[in-house]
Order: sequence, then structure tokens, then C-alpha cells
Amino acid sequence: MAVVALVVAVPGVGYGHFKLLEPASWLIEDGRGDPQKAGPCGGSNTDWGKPSNIVSKVTGGQKLHLKIQETVYHPGHYRVALAVNSRNDLPLDPEATTRPSDRGPWSVSATILNPLAIPVLADGLFVHNMRPEGQAPPWETDVQLPNITCKRCTLQVVQFMEEHAFNNPGGYTYHHCADLQITADSSKPITPGWPADRN
Repeated sequence: MAVVALVVAVPGVGYGHFKLLEPASWLIEDGRGDPQKAGPCGGSNTDWGKPSNIVSKVTGGQKLHLKIQETVYHPGHYRVALAVNSRNDLPLDPEATTRPSDRGPWSVSATILNPLAIPVLADGLFVHNMRPEGQAPPWETDVQLPNITCKRCTLQVVQFMEEHAFNNPGGYTYHHCADLQITADSSKPITPGWPADRN
């Protein structure tokens, strides 16, 4: 059963941007977090980005610390997903409800997955609809990892933007990813439902 995010219209807002601070991004990001428009893991039509070549080593069945910095305010929320073998296994961007505008379709809200389902680890994070005064502090939380082993999983963090025109590429969503090497905790059972690592 999906839960729809609440919507508040905020006049005069700019395009949203964010930086993935923890875990380390698979792309080298600039001060605003660009390039980040294209799904599933960032880039743009003119800049597909330069790999950072960072692979973060983590333990399955543990909490993963997530830290992001919204560099340009926009109302909306964040979602976290994990692909074991291929980025093609990441979910589609959040499904948006839109309204007509003089700039074409305009985002109103998006579904938030509830209950969660593989491969989504968290949804509806950091829901916000008020512009901060000055530079907002980073948002941080811990996300539960499945107890699995994979040589190079992809952790995806996306920002869904409300009250936003359709971007080309990326629609109403901005994207960042991190490469993770996950080693299962041998003291815990393997989490069922996740695909076996084929890498």
C-alpha cells in the first residue's frame, strides 16, 4: 500500500540539488553535487561524470550511515535502494502526480513505498517543504543493510522534488549512487529475498 507525500506549494523555489557525503559517491561531485540529473546514478546530457573509483567496504546486517547535503533547496523527500548485480535492478524513479502548468507538467507529489519492498531500503526520508534560513546542516540517518555478500553492490539515493518542472534527463528526480562491497555477518542469518551475487 503506497502512502502519498504531503504537498505544500512554495513559490519561487529553485532547482533542487544535493550531495552524497556518506557513503562516498561513485562520481566526483562538484559543490552542488552535479552531475546528478540522469538516472539511475547521476550524470547529465552533457556531462556523464568522472568516476571516483571509491568502493566502500561495509558489513551486511548492520546499519549504514547515510549523510547528504541539500545544496539548493527544493521541497520533497529522499529514497534509498540497493542493487546487488546490476544498476538495471534499481527501481524506477518515484511515481509522480502532476498538474498542468505553463511550463508543462508540474510535480505535485510522489508515492512513498509503505511497506518497503526489495530493493528499496528506505523511503520518505527527510520530507521537507520549508526553505531553511541560510545553509541547512546535512541530513543524517542510519539505513539497515540486508545481511548479504556482494563484491560491488550499488546503493542509490534519489531526491524526489515537488513543485518542479520536468527535467531532461531525470524527470522530477535527482540521483546519486555509491559502490559498496558488502560482506555478510557470519553470526547472523542471510536475509532472504535478495538475489545472489553474480559479480
